[in-house]
Amino acid sequence: MGWKIHQLDVKTTLLKGFIEEEVYIEKPKGLETFYQETHVCILKRAIYGLKQSPHSWYTRINSYLTGSGFTKSEADESLYHILVEGKFLILILYVDDFILNGDE
Repeated sequence: MGWKIHQLDVKTTLLKGFIEEEVYIEKPKGLETFYQETHVCILKRAIYGLKQSPHSWYTRINSYLTGSGFTKSEADESLYHILVEGKFLILILYVDDFILNGDE
């Protein structure tokens, strides 16, 4: 069909999500609090290794794409499409990779 295919890898995907639950972690090594030995840290953003991170990223990118006019496929939740200036654009989302396919 003469379409061009582009692949993008987002390096910081799991750091861009917001978590909805309260998540506590132990103080990282090097964080010195001499008088607060029993305190812990509360996370405000997603981090690597957190079970909620992929879901928070997907929720955020889904909101952005649908807010930008993309339509999510009913057959596959990772497939989005849009018609821009008479040209059809398909976007496939896989974790932190995008595959874009569109006519020239």
